[in-house]
This record gives sequence, structure tokens and C-alpha cells, in this order.
Amino acid sequence: MTQVTVSIPATSANLGPGFDCLGLALALYNRITFTAVPPTPSPPPLTITVSGVDAHKVATDESNLVYQCANIIFDKAGQRPSPLHIHQENNIPVGSGLGSSSTAVLGGMLAANELVARPFTTAQILQFAAEKEGHPDNVAPAFYGGLVLGVAHETGLHIERFTLPELQAVVVLPDFHLLTSEARAALPTQVSRQDAIFNAARTPLVIRALQTADYDLLRIAMQDRLHQPYRIPLIPGMAQAFAAAQASGAKGVALSGAGPSLIAFAPDGHERIAAAVTAVFAQHGLASRTWVLTVDNGGVDSEILGY
Repeated sequence: MTQVTVSIPATSANLGPGFDCLGLALALYNRITFTAVPPTPSPPPLTITVSGVDAHKVATDESNLVYQCANIIFDKAGQRPSPLHIHQENNIPVGSGLGSSSTAVLGGMLAANELVARPFTTAQILQFAAEKEGHPDNVAPAFYGGLVLGVAHETGLHIERFTLPELQAVVVLPDFHLLTSEARAALPTQVSRQDAIFNAARTPLVIRALQTADYDLLRIAMQDRLHQPYRIPLIPGMAQAFAAAQASGAKGVALSGAGPSLIAFAPDGHERIAAAVTAVFAQHGLASRTWVLTVDNGGVDSEILGY
């Protein structure tokens, strides 16, 4: 029996002005295990089990995203282990804006690559994953850890990774279903020059503020005019939640990814911030889940993978 387990961190993308290019790894993990089972009389070619957070939301047939992404690698490699058992241990909520789909994409591809004797390099796997996701702002920080700036260009991806100090962030997830496709559909097809300049000036400031744990700078840097003004109204109470977080001591507040999670950075008072935001969502009829998470600077972890 050959077995490989991959642990992949959650991510928060965009971080205000860094739309589709900035992402941060957070210390909350999904674990994916592939087991190539020795053939026995009439074994099923594929079994998938899921445990943990939102397990009931994850498909256990061939439509499973982990399996679909593993298939990309198997097809490219011309090899397919069978029988195959996949187990997903979920700690990252599905559809939360915390990179759950990126853990499935990366986990499926990395584990599959290992089972077929690693025919593809890490750079190739990351390229495949970014193509599957459509952009690198979640898969790149999930892979490398830390804060990542990902730029797609004509020959592939350019990745800049920044190791961060031990920052903590409050994440609040209201019980509201928001598809990424819906959040993207709300965006305008064109923006003004002023709004483009506004974001371009602040994106490098976010990087600097997080690198130096400069919370006062983060308050200025983590403002946005390209996506949040259009997405915040989609989520009941989100505008008031931003205000409550800031009034409770948060310095930088943003949607996590496309939402519906909110992420807030502060030097202290994290539980107070979480309680204030939760109270706002409750006033709008929404229950919430909250976390206080540290930055993950390690990225993908496996005892077998040599990445």
C-alpha cells in the first residue's frame, strides 16, 4: 500500500486592494490523504470519504474536486493508480472565502503527482493549479505560506513571497451563502482612472504594513475601490460589520477573498472584535463562526512530499 498525506493551509486573498494578486496563508488546515490500495477481488476503483467541517457539502463521487484535480495529473502523466482511496479531513469551511477550493486543487494535484512518481515539478503543479482556479492569489500562498504576490504573464507565473511576523487576524464567517461566481458577477467591467490609482497606490502598502506589523499603516493600506464596494452590499450587515470591527480596535478590515468572511487585523483585542462583528450579523439574522488565526509561513506540509 502506498499512501501520501498533504496538509494545506487556508488563505485570505485580495486583502483589500490586492484584487486577484495578493494572498495570505493562515493557520487553519485541510488534510488530504491518497491511498493506493493493493488489488483485492472486485475492489471499487474509487472510494472517497470526508470528515470534519462541512463534510456533508463535499461530493464523494467522481465530481469531487480533489479527485477531478488528481485526474488532471493522472491524465497528463499517463498513469492512474487503481484502486484509489481518498480521505479529506476538513477544517476550512466550504464557500467561506478562506481558500477551501484551493486546498482541494493543490491537495489533489500534489498527492496524485506523488503517487505516480512525481513527473511534474513544483512550478508545473502550481501553474496547473492556478489555471484550474483562474488566478494564483489563493493557490500560491497555500503552497508557499506567508504573503504572496502572484503575477501571471505570457510564460507562466511570477511569485514574490514574503515571510511575515507572528500576526494574528480575526476571521468571522456569517452563515450566508455567496457563490464566488455571484460575487464576481457584481463587479463592473470598467473602473475609473482614479479608482485604479487608488488601488495601485495601496497594494504595495499592504505588503509593507504586513511585513512590518505596522497596524496604523494597514488602516490606510487596506482600503479598496475595485471589488469591495460592489461585494459588501451582497452580504447582509457586512458594511456595519466593517464599522463594528474598526470601532472595536481593528486596524485593517477586508473581505476575505470574495467573502462572505470578514478578516480583521489588530495588535490585540481579537476576541472583542470577533464579538462585535458577530453581534452585527446576529442583528441581521445571521449566525457566525469565528477564528483568531496566526499567519502560516510554511505552506504545504507532508512527511512524504519533498517540496
